[in-house]
Amino acid sequence: MKEKLQRFMTGRYGVDDLSRFILYVTIALMVINLFLRNGPLNALLLLLLVLTYFRMFSKNYQNRYRENTKFLQYKDKVTCFFKKEKNIAQQKKIYRIYTCPSCKQKIRIPKGKGKVCVTCPKCRNEFIKRS
Repeated sequence: MKEKLQRFMTGRYGVDDLSRFILYVTIALMVINLFLRNGPLNALLLLLLVLTYFRMFSKNYQNRYRENTKFLQYKDKVTCFFKKEKNIAQQKKIYRIYTCPSCKQKIRIPKGKGKVCVTCPKCRNEFIKRS
């Protein structure tokens, strides 16, 4: 049985990140649909499942690869945004972050140092701030 499945999947695209994402969204919508019992949502679920299987069994590698690459680019933008926000939130515990009045460069100063003369590393503008 295992060999038959392997022979069937030979030359087919298989599962990638986009297919997994669509499958996870479908499962989440199925759970929501257990409580809502919505007809249009059932149609959407069926469409998403067909799309997932179509991608998995497709023999058109180039198009599926291109779709997956585009998805990964969007995914990286979103995850990069959230990582950046998480990093800023962690740094706010230890540092004060100021913006240079002339060039808008962000400058990080340790907390608890009192009044500090801050020199912008980019434009060499000096200004006094409390840390």
